[in-house]
Amino acid sequence: MGSASPRDHLMKLLEPVVGAEGLDLEDVTITQAGKRRLLRVIVDRDGGVSLDDVAEVSQAVSTALDEDDVMGQAAYTLEVSSPGVDRPLTEPRHWRRAARRLVKAELEDGTVVEGRVRSADDSAVELDVDGAVRTLDYQDLTRGRVQVEFRRFDDDTDVDGDEG
Repeated sequence: MGSASPRDHLMKLLEPVVGAEGLDLEDVTITQAGKRRLLRVIVDRDGGVSLDDVAEVSQAVSTALDEDDVMGQAAYTLEVSSPGVDRPLTEPRHWRRAARRLVKAELEDGTVVEGRVRSADDSAVELDVDGAVRTLDYQDLTRGRVQVEFRRFDDDTDVDGDEG
């Protein structure tokens, strides 16, 4: 395995496996859980991930791990899931998948911008900030976070569903 960490080795091993299932490998973590280890594999894709997707990629990941010695002989639990709402937005695909969501964007200069994601491409994200469009280049961002919204109404519809 050389000087690569177990996480790096897992990322390299699992990225093509997850990609073959049509998903992106977002992260891999190994943590100790009592006598066992927990291997957490986070996957995502445009449009989201279904339970069937998770089941299929879990089987493919399990097969790949069985064929490689990265986890050694000690017992471990494999957990495959999609990222939660608290996942930091650090890649263009994260911003693209947050379309129409309210986000807080932290800039390199220390300022914070809150707005709704209008669109995102490979170089920038476009936010609606209080009705004004603001384009932020990724090079100017440190990260972003989706804001949890408990109530969100579109097109001036009130709670009862009537036009308001």
